[in-house]
Amino acid sequence: MILSISDVHKSFGGTEVLKGISLEVGKGDVVALLGPSGSGKTTLLRCMNFLESAGRGVMEFSGERYDMSSMTKRDAAAVRRRTGFVFQNFNLFRNKSALENVTEGLIVVRHMPKKEAVEKAEATLEKVGMKDWARHYPSELSGGQQQRVAIARAIASDPEIVYFDEPTSALDPELADEVLSVMRMLAEEGMTMVVVTHAMDFARNVSRHVVFMEGGTVVETGRTEAFFSSPREERTRAFLRLEDHR
Repeated sequence: MILSISDVHKSFGGTEVLKGISLEVGKGDVVALLGPSGSGKTTLLRCMNFLESAGRGVMEFSGERYDMSSMTKRDAAAVRRRTGFVFQNFNLFRNKSALENVTEGLIVVRHMPKKEAVEKAEATLEKVGMKDWARHYPSELSGGQQQRVAIARAIASDPEIVYFDEPTSALDPELADEVLSVMRMLAEEGMTMVVVTHAMDFARNVSRHVVFMEGGTVVETGRTEAFFSSPREERTRAFLRLEDHR
């Protein structure tokens, strides 16, 4: 087990948006977080990478145990250095080329020599099909291309786990397929991934485990095949029926 969280709570003001979430992620696992909008999926993902502070909860990550409600900046930064995060809206530096977006973290955060960082970034951009656009700026790229650069940035440091926050929701179907193809390739190579997604085909065909959330709680979780073929909860069955008709 590479990662587990238990009893994670999070509130914004007086509204509790996570109500005691627990889950486990094995090495090489692909976990899909599903659920209607507002169910807490993105907040959970951000708490798992300490982009938000949980009000309560415990994380075990690669043998280290953390109280998620009292993380120091140093501990949070140490965890994030071992993870990657792909945002819904790319979050690229607009004034830097695709190559510079990937090398930035390698040089500034990981203190990698520039020559080595450039070589690593070029290889990673090639991996996601973006080598020919390495010198292009985000404004010169499509949304799908920008998201592939963002994926390259997330995986260039060889993270132990990568979080994806609805990586295709801002894209039209054709561009979304470009991104999902890259994610499918990474999954086949054994990358550990937790993916918040509304792309049901990806969840059904690529993920190994599914966590279905609603109202800040886990309604149902299980192996992907069983989740889709024989869900236990009526709320899960209703959600899947609705998605099948979209």
